[in-house]
Amino acid sequence: MLGTREPDIYGHQTLADIEAECRRLASEKQLDIDWYQSNLEGELISKIQSLAGSADWIVINAAGLTHTSVALRDALSLFPGGVLEVHLSNIHARESFRHKSLISAIAKGVIAGFGATSYYVAIDAISHLHLET
Repeated sequence: MLGTREPDIYGHQTLADIEAECRRLASEKQLDIDWYQSNLEGELISKIQSLAGSADWIVINAAGLTHTSVALRDALSLFPGGVLEVHLSNIHARESFRHKSLISAIAKGVIAGFGATSYYVAIDAISHLHLET
């Protein structure tokens, strides 16, 4: 729903726009990217579990599941690579129920509040962290 849902909070870029720019940035940094989106919690968990051994990082915007899904948090905590939590809006400047993330404690980092740029910062961070390892 990006681009149409509350654009004053989430911006006007669509998910396809963000994906295209992420792919471009990752290519520039010689990083491979596997893009996945689902509104279904179980599908997200299955995808996370399938990435063990084939991906070094997961960048996740879990949206409302950030605040409610213990199962998603547990799947991410079992992932052997790094996890970056991303949010388009600053969840700490919004409604109080959004202030608590179940993911933050197991993530290597959290990037929030920069709109689509939050994703681009995540790719940049991974490229720098990748160089350090």
